[in-house]
Amino acid sequence: MATQMTATADVQRGSSFLRTAIALQTLTIFLQAVSAGLLLTSSYGETLHSAGARVMYGASMLYLLAAVLAWRPGGGSARPIWHASGFLVLASVQVVLGIAHVLSVHLPLGVLMFGLSVLALARR
Repeated sequence: MATQMTATADVQRGSSFLRTAIALQTLTIFLQAVSAGLLLTSSYGETLHSAGARVMYGASMLYLLAAVLAWRPGGGSARPIWHASGFLVLASVQVVLGIAHVLSVHLPLGVLMFGLSVLALARR
């Protein structure tokens, strides 16, 4: 009985960590949109957007780690891992497109990523 209660607590803790990671990712993507606006209007916008890109990428990696940790204790569905992996791929493409200044794809992909992140947060 104690083992079952510990397993349930581990699953809840993993799920809570996963929800927090998704919320952090969503927040960082939103802040990237804000810093993109500052990029157009201020001298420090480029620095802020560049730093934010690193934080957003780190948040995507944290999301993947949280998905793996949430899956492992309960042995549940691996679907969140696939979602997080796909998101990390999108974040990688986003960074490459941003560095290459391909704004015609970079901007719509950022909007898509924000929408997907909000959707993932709502599903948790």
